[in-house]
Amino acid sequence: MATPNDVSAQKLIETMADDLAGKMKQPDWSRFVKTGPQASRLPTQKNWYFLKSASVLRRIYVDGPVGIERLRTVYGGLAERGTKPKRFIRAGGKIIRTIIQDLEKQGLVEKAGTKGRAISSKGRKYVDSVCKKALTMPQKPAE
Repeated sequence: MATPNDVSAQKLIETMADDLAGKMKQPDWSRFVKTGPQASRLPTQKNWYFLKSASVLRRIYVDGPVGIERLRTVYGGLAERGTKPKRFIRAGGKIIRTIIQDLEKQGLVEKAGTKGRAISSKGRKYVDSVCKKALTMPQKPAE
């Protein structure tokens, strides 16, 4: 059985994002928002919402029960502050919260008491099947 530890994160996330694009709907407002205060511009990829959803699902699978605040820290980054030194700032919570709510509607994630969200048995099967699919796919040529 293939797990996320057997597949490169990039390949798994890209494969899962393609699959999630058919199952989830991207919110209308997501075309106009940055991913957090540390970002200087909007995301340039058309499917960035599905890539982020796949990344969040993988992170929940690997890290066990996690909450929104921990995921904000994972996806945060250094912010430009003019002449002052850069400082770490957490990512925005609205996007992560919306993604987790969508994953809960799909049945892939469930609440884990007061510890946040954990992967459900359906979600574990789904991620494992996508890992198996990603392992059998041919390697894309480098651009």
